Amino acid sequence: MSQNLVGGGFLVSAIGAFPQFIPEELSDDAKDIGRAARDFMEAEILPNDAAIDKLDLELCRKLVGLAGETGLLSLEIPEEFDGMDMDKLTGLLVLEEMGRQPSFSVTYGAHTGIGSLPIVYFGTSEQKATYLPKLAVGEWIAAYALTEANAGSDAMNSKTTATLDGEHWVLNGSKMWITNAGFADVFVVFAKVDGKKFSAFIVEKTDPGFSIGAEEMKLGIKGSSTRALTFENCRIPKDRLLGRMGFGHRIAFGILAIGRFKLGAGCNGIAKDVLKYTLKYASERVQFGKTINNMGLIRQKLSDIAMRIYVAESINYRTVGYINDKMHNISWTEENAASNKMDVMDEFQIEASLMKVWDSEALGLIADDSVQVFGGYGFSSEYPPEKIYRDNRINRLFEGTNEINRMIIAGQIFKKCGNQTLTFCKDISNLPILGSGYLAWASHAVEIAKRQFQYSTATALELVGQKLIENQEASARVADMAMEIFAMESAVVRAGKMNSISHRWKEFASNLANVFVNETIGKIRNNACLLLAEVLEGVNLESAIKDLSVFDTCIPVSSSKLRDIIAGDLIEKGIYPIEQL
Repeated sequence: MSQNLVGGGFLVSAIGAFPQFIPEELSDDAKDIGRAARDFMEAEILPNDAAIDKLDLELCRKLVGLAGETGLLSLEIPEEFDGMDMDKLTGLLVLEEMGRQPSFSVTYGAHTGIGSLPIVYFGTSEQKATYLPKLAVGEWIAAYALTEANAGSDAMNSKTTATLDGEHWVLNGSKMWITNAGFADVFVVFAKVDGKKFSAFIVEKTDPGFSIGAEEMKLGIKGSSTRALTFENCRIPKDRLLGRMGFGHRIAFGILAIGRFKLGAGCNGIAKDVLKYTLKYASERVQFGKTINNMGLIRQKLSDIAMRIYVAESINYRTVGYINDKMHNISWTEENAASNKMDVMDEFQIEASLMKVWDSEALGLIADDSVQVFGGYGFSSEYPPEKIYRDNRINRLFEGTNEINRMIIAGQIFKKCGNQTLTFCKDISNLPILGSGYLAWASHAVEIAKRQFQYSTATALELVGQKLIENQEASARVADMAMEIFAMESAVVRAGKMNSISHRWKEFASNLANVFVNETIGKIRNNACLLLAEVLEGVNLESAIKDLSVFDTCIPVSSSKLRDIIAGDLIEKGIYPIEQL
């Protein structure tokens, strides 16, 4: 992959200018690991779905241990500490499978991701040797403690303190909403040294002065343990400081960025199961003398669920492909390996955040459409849509709320424009030209969308500068445009690559990409106009809107015809047909 690729570069480059990894290119070894994860889910987790959701802590701990025996906890742990050090694309397959049981997925993700990775990336050799082998096999379970009552999105507002007393740190304060707290053995805890230097520490459940509260009663993911933590003169050895004093923000935000793309993968895993049972119900439910899968608005919902799965999958493998390619070139044996790997996450903050936002919101729409297809039965806990409708809601809050992630996307774009890493074009005389060939219309639409984005964002930045981030609604429009452009391009490029290898589902992919672009291009135009209205008024706004209208050269196609073909393929197959395993 080109070393010139930068985060956000898709906004200023021609469609497909940089290589894009697609799931159809996964190696046989990666697929073998994915199948092992699927076998584990179908043998151990899905049969225990009801018991897991009753929060049987003993069972949950047992299941994590079984995942460890299968090797599924050690994928990102270096080999010298009994891990497999697998690439992140392989991990993506595993995360999709784990997502099929949302509560267990949360438990698994908290342990293998935000719980273990701070030690993987920032631990000393001694800390890694002490904890990682136990975490790799599930002998110990990890948790991550950042959030406080008054420090949620504003994580740096932490009130938990750490004071050095001889050979021990003394922690005082509290944390809340801590996943895995009910059965975790080791916690990565953030506190301010002497109330000032934000730092990370390793706390064990048996440390004196450390206590755990009762289980929280939650809307969804009821089978995951969520509790508060209290530190009352909690004493831990001096060598439990994780990373450098005062650099806790580097650990907290770097690991959360990794957690964002991991969460996106899990969302898409369960989405495929939702489509499967929704298709089955639609083929059995009879109304007005025919099954409801013959009805236009039901077929629309079925095709839209598949479309969102396809687009999310395209986004996910593209994003993780970029991150994996850069990280793969950095060996753990190199000096400053962890810091260099974190630099990769810094570079691709835009893509990681948009993957999290797009996937979590897509799953929300998918869950809602499934409830609607089931009708009144969808509102009943005896049918599957009710559960995913509740379970999916947390994903827009986890790993930074979607509002915070939109500000991250916009902030990074503004920063890169400010230092000229990205340069936006306002030229309205040099218009993208509709070409010929496969997916020419969709490709042209993506190019038009990029120019509309560039024109409106460049205009806003010229007038307001970096202070544009202070207008959160305007910034969110920038983020939404960038997100949908990335989604459209990912879907179209993937469909083109599937066509080039004569994939059996190439036409299905093409139809999905075309209907998504058809439905999305207008959103770019609307947000571009509304962004201009945030910074201009009167004749100046009229002039800018007139300039923007020059890019209105994309003539829509019939979505209903495309959706009808898509729905037909789905009904015939009975599942999301582009299978990787």
